[in-house]
Amino acid sequence: MTEIFGSTAAMLCVCMSGLWLVSLLSKNSSIVDPFWGTGFVFVAAMGFASGHASSAPRSLLISAMVALWGLRLSAHLLVRNFGHGEDPRYVAMRRRWGARFWWVSFFTVFALQGAILWFVSLPIQLVQAAPGGPLGALDAVGVAVWLVGLVFETVGDQQLRRFKADPANANAVMDRGLWRYTRHPNYFGDFCVWWGIFLVAVSAPWGPYAIASPVLMAFLLMRVSGVPLLERGISERRPGYADYIRRTSAFFPRPPRRTR
Repeated sequence: MTEIFGSTAAMLCVCMSGLWLVSLLSKNSSIVDPFWGTGFVFVAAMGFASGHASSAPRSLLISAMVALWGLRLSAHLLVRNFGHGEDPRYVAMRRRWGARFWWVSFFTVFALQGAILWFVSLPIQLVQAAPGGPLGALDAVGVAVWLVGLVFETVGDQQLRRFKADPANANAVMDRGLWRYTRHPNYFGDFCVWWGIFLVAVSAPWGPYAIASPVLMAFLLMRVSGVPLLERGISERRPGYADYIRRTSAFFPRPPRRTR
């Protein structure tokens, strides 16, 4: 187990340091965002190669789940961000830190994301270290929850992309499709993906100890870098967003409220 933990941590250190150096040359810290999904795929691959039971059904299953989710997410972010320059979050950081941004970005952007990525990937690593016996009912439930999350992320992203592609929607609020039932179907999808992965890991000998992984992901999505960060100031930029907030759930899908 320590072999897997050490190898995945070392791999992420190399990846994040390399990305940081590229960001300095390109003056674009946004390159870290598309790596988020791929980073989990790298962890799964490293754990798969380092594990002693890589051919076990649960090890194969969780690796496939992570690969499908992570590669889709990275491809989506690459296409979405292409040609749009640096994300406004990092532009604001550059203004704030000035000449010190080069080293501040290493710790607050790249190293921090690498550490969170490693911690959230604990269910994957624990399964690769000791996958346990044959697949059972709990694994099936985990796959079902994961699939709900993947559908919400994929469909929600596609719906938003088509909405933004229409010039008539330049200042409008997306409240159609899945976005009618939750203001953040992609974040809810991410939430389900990681609880599904955890449920698959539970049947492994050390799997239950990884519960901190989906708990941390849920906290980040709902309280820190997800909903609060994205919605900060958005009502000022889009006049109809305040009403959208009043009638639409922030996270968990439900029918919209009636408003006057």
